[in-house]
Amino acid sequence: MSATPHPGDPGAPPGPAAVVLLGPRGEVLASTEAVARLTGRTAAELRGTRLADLFTGPGEWPDLDELAAANAAGSGDRALRRADGGTVAVRLDVQPLAPGDAGQLVTLTDRAAARRADEDRALLRALFAQTRVGLAIHDRDLRISRVTADPSIPVRGGAVPATFTLPAAVSDLLIPEDAGALLDRLRRVAATGEPLGYWEHSARVTAAPDQERFLAVSASQLQDSGERLLGVLSVFTDITEQFQARRRMALLHTAAERIGPSLDVESNSEELAGVLVPEFADLAAVDLFDSVLSGGEPDARLLGVPVLRVAATTVDGEPWPDDTYPRGSAFRLDSLGEVRRPVGTILRDAEVSALRPKSLNDIAGTATALVPTRAGSRLTVPLRARGQILGSLSLWRAAARPPFTGQDSELVEEIGSRAALGIDNARRYTREHRTLETLQRSLLPRPVFEVSGAETAGSYVPANTAAGIGGGWYDVIPLSSARVAFVIGDVAGHGLNATATMGRLRTAVQTLADLDLAPDELLTRLDDLAIRLADVGAGHDDSPSGAVGATCLYCVYDPVTGLCSMAGAGRVPPVIARPGVPAEELPLKPGPALGVGGSPFETVRVKLDPGTLLLFFSDELVARAVREGRPDAALEPGDGQGRESGDGRPRETADGPAGGGDGNGGGDGNGGGDGNRGGDGPEDRADGAGGTDDGADRARARRLGVLRERAAAGAADGDSPDAVGRAVLDALLPGRSPANDVALLVARVRSLPEGATADWEFQAEPTVVAEARDCVLSQLKDWDLTGNAFPTELIVSELITNAIRYAGGPVGLRLIRDETLICEVSDPSETQPHLRRARPTDEGGRGLFLVAQLAHRWGSRYTPDGKTIWTEQLLERG
Repeated sequence: MSATPHPGDPGAPPGPAAVVLLGPRGEVLASTEAVARLTGRTAAELRGTRLADLFTGPGEWPDLDELAAANAAGSGDRALRRADGGTVAVRLDVQPLAPGDAGQLVTLTDRAAARRADEDRALLRALFAQTRVGLAIHDRDLRISRVTADPSIPVRGGAVPATFTLPAAVSDLLIPEDAGALLDRLRRVAATGEPLGYWEHSARVTAAPDQERFLAVSASQLQDSGERLLGVLSVFTDITEQFQARRRMALLHTAAERIGPSLDVESNSEELAGVLVPEFADLAAVDLFDSVLSGGEPDARLLGVPVLRVAATTVDGEPWPDDTYPRGSAFRLDSLGEVRRPVGTILRDAEVSALRPKSLNDIAGTATALVPTRAGSRLTVPLRARGQILGSLSLWRAAARPPFTGQDSELVEEIGSRAALGIDNARRYTREHRTLETLQRSLLPRPVFEVSGAETAGSYVPANTAAGIGGGWYDVIPLSSARVAFVIGDVAGHGLNATATMGRLRTAVQTLADLDLAPDELLTRLDDLAIRLADVGAGHDDSPSGAVGATCLYCVYDPVTGLCSMAGAGRVPPVIARPGVPAEELPLKPGPALGVGGSPFETVRVKLDPGTLLLFFSDELVARAVREGRPDAALEPGDGQGRESGDGRPRETADGPAGGGDGNGGGDGNGGGDGNRGGDGPEDRADGAGGTDDGADRARARRLGVLRERAAAGAADGDSPDAVGRAVLDALLPGRSPANDVALLVARVRSLPEGATADWEFQAEPTVVAEARDCVLSQLKDWDLTGNAFPTELIVSELITNAIRYAGGPVGLRLIRDETLICEVSDPSETQPHLRRARPTDEGGRGLFLVAQLAHRWGSRYTPDGKTIWTEQLLERG
């Protein structure tokens, strides 16, 4: 650094430097123009004057004569007298001339400017002497020409000796990848003059390329007094520890956000692998014990237990290595081989490579390793939660990245423990969900049910969460005289209590149905039961019973007459599809929900042709909306199937992603619930504008239209009820994953074969009893059921005699040949018979007892004109 100020330096006087040439006696021989401005004297006035005479005091160093005699250099501060009588403080820098030339060269500098120049030089010396903050000067070619200290020394893990000499290229110090990134930034600073402010980047030195090192770099352009480029100044600080700490915290924060919210075991496992790749590793795999996936308790034994790889992720979607078990592969580890660590501890590198699991399925192919066997770093961490090991997390880094360290192991162990808690919560939830679903299904009839009057198929589609399961149900109840009852209902609320209430109501309906009540009367009695359950069946938290607000639709079909009668309590009417005729909703006016009171229930009667389809369904099946911003975006007119989007992936349809579930009409899906219950999330609203009534109505109309189309197509093609149910669910619930459970009952009615019934009507006269017996015997002979002749003859005689004696006429008699022989006697009385045990002294009262002994089953029911007593006998051919 020059000691002579020049124009442009901070604090330097304007113009050229003040320089004086002295002769042998210290007289001024020549001076620059700046001296005249500084002293107030012209060059002519100064010539010949001794410079020492212009000073006011002796100073603190030898005078100019002594310096000249000693031919030595000197420097000091003096007060200089100006021509106007004033003084100016100056710094003198005295330099002797070359040997043989008598005289001196003196530079005069304003003391303040000289002071600042001293500070500048001291600052530079201090900056380049310290090592806490790196400082480097790069020349025009960006080679390092000056540096505070060797930047390779402060490397984690120990000192790396300097292997370069100045000037040196940046690539001599840093590995090519990091050097190239730094040089790009420095070139931009040199070309544009725009400073670089606190740029963080990797800076691994060539002497230790495997050790992570990060620098925070700032850079500025250096110019000379003519504003020409001299080079670039870079200031750098080692932030390796801070960077790694921030990265660990960011990874932990990401893991806390992404892992755990889901209550699905596989989703949590996939999130765990996704969090670590590519930020932390190049490959990640999550292996869980097979029992964990089904909600069971993990096995206490760790060796020899089946393990399933549920998540596998590679960086940037690279192909999965052939030598590594892929996702979906099952294997077990019989021993740790050469590993000498206890089971359930962290394993690294060679210890992981030594493990050789045994494949248990064909998915693995030729794979034999947990992680790739090629060059790289390996790490396996147990997933431990609540004192139990659920599985393991295996990681692999390519050789180009730094190997796993002890700090990395601690970090992965912490992330793994958090993930394990989320996985264990999902496991417990899965167990609860399956238990509740199993209980719900156990309270329902078998999916496919067939009787003489109808062929039915029921589908129960559970909700995707345990909070949505419970309450939806259906039933098919064989009634007397070959009739059949179809029932569908729903209980308000969800969960175990709703499932229990559903079981109670279903049992009550079956009991009331056995009384052969009309639909409206049955619902009236069920309504009374719901109120009674609400009064006496409140839970421990004083919450009302789930029976209040429950819905039910009860329908009775008679295959002899083809007449169908039904009544509803808070239920949507069923859809009827006759062959060759468009499907339509039956004009049923549903009454109020059970237990809430209101208008009485009304019965609707309709005549059905054989082959007609009846579809009873939960309202949510047609009321739910898509998850996109507008309702039913995936339903096109006449097509409810999910279509593929332009990228080949299944497009989300009316109820979620297409293609989920098995679509089994027998109830092996995952579906939603009845629309009368709450619990739908924002994604279930009818439209994207907040679920307006108009949007909900349009969505329901479209979905109901799809249901009618599927029903009409099934009726026209003669498809089985099971196939029709699958088609409806595939169109409206392709994902089988709604918010509430859904029940769907499809029934195809049919009539009894021609000639399977015979009926007569008699007057109330004692003589008709013999005539009735003759008619019955003749009909049984025609049906080849003479084996039933004797008991039937006695039953008919007893029942007709009682009708004539106690009820009057006319008296109806009907025989039905079905899976059993059915005998009916009708009379105009509404008095129900009662079976009693006659005492030995009683003259009567044994008739019904005799009927009960001869019949397989018997009972009575009210009719619009009185009552009917019926009996059933097992068929006995002659």
